[in-house]
Amino acid sequence: MPVTIYDVAKRAGVGIGTVSRVLNESPQISPKTREKVLKAIRELQYRPHALARGLARNKTGMIGVVMPFFIGYFYFELLRTIQHELTQKGYDLILYNVENPKQLDTIFEKSLRERRVDGLLILSVPISDVHAKEFHRQRFPVVLVDTTHPDLDSIKVENTQGAYTAVSYLISLGHQRIGMITGKLSSPPARERVEGYKKALTDHGIPFEPRYLLVPEIPEADGFNRSAGYQGFKQLVSLGKERPTAIFASSDIQAAGALLAAQELHLRIPEEMALIGFDDVELASYLGLTTMRQPLEDMGKLAVERLIERISKKVYQVIQHQVVPQLIIRNTSGVLSMDKVDFIMEKKT
Repeated sequence: MPVTIYDVAKRAGVGIGTVSRVLNESPQISPKTREKVLKAIRELQYRPHALARGLARNKTGMIGVVMPFFIGYFYFELLRTIQHELTQKGYDLILYNVENPKQLDTIFEKSLRERRVDGLLILSVPISDVHAKEFHRQRFPVVLVDTTHPDLDSIKVENTQGAYTAVSYLISLGHQRIGMITGKLSSPPARERVEGYKKALTDHGIPFEPRYLLVPEIPEADGFNRSAGYQGFKQLVSLGKERPTAIFASSDIQAAGALLAAQELHLRIPEEMALIGFDDVELASYLGLTTMRQPLEDMGKLAVERLIERISKKVYQVIQHQVVPQLIIRNTSGVLSMDKVDFIMEKKT
């Protein structure tokens, strides 16, 4: 039969309450009694049930991750880091996929009511004032990633600045007709990257051409997918002699779709059309894609660290942490001649 807490108590000559307090690292136990209980645990090879220990500490050892109901390279790589960091800190992950606002309400309400998780990491999902107020009122640990709310901690990339840098680089290469393939404008990152695209054009004296901005019409998720890049590229090329000479794609997977379309149309990249993506997922390096690197590993680590601090009640002030994407120059954009701007260069190996 498996060893129980009663067996440990009997071997150590103490009550089960004392054993429980030792397991939960209570400061109310003397060093002598603690060592006596720990010795009994070692001798009997007692393994306390993780969930039971968590409940005794008013903790579950579980973290919920809430994210939109679609899988892309961005989420895959971000989740990989989050999973690794949580495992290192002794937590398990429960994934909640959100398909609609009603489902999001249910997830939040159950999390607050049932407390099956010790905290939530919320990825790319807009948070209402009502939800933020309730999280705050119940002091429920929450950290937002790739989205923001003024009353909640957040880790977010500077999308507008990233897009601005990408388009400015294309302009520095001599391009004046620059197209953009974006995600659906219901997505905050998509809107912010469009803002950066437009600002770069304006600051360099280039008029914005609405026909050069391609918003996905396909029903799939948020538009940050290969189909959007494939169709958007072909639509821009169909403009004929007035087509763009360069394209900024809002994600690497869109840029991958654009590269496929270029191959079918026998258009040489970057000789006949320069191309820049956004994210720098692992696929980008294999494609030789010039892109804006989102520090996904740093974002995942920061988010987990902040949430653990919230759970441990070590912090109280709300932070809004923004990370700056970096331009990674590979093969699809062409190369800038001597320039004073400090860009990160990555040579093809």
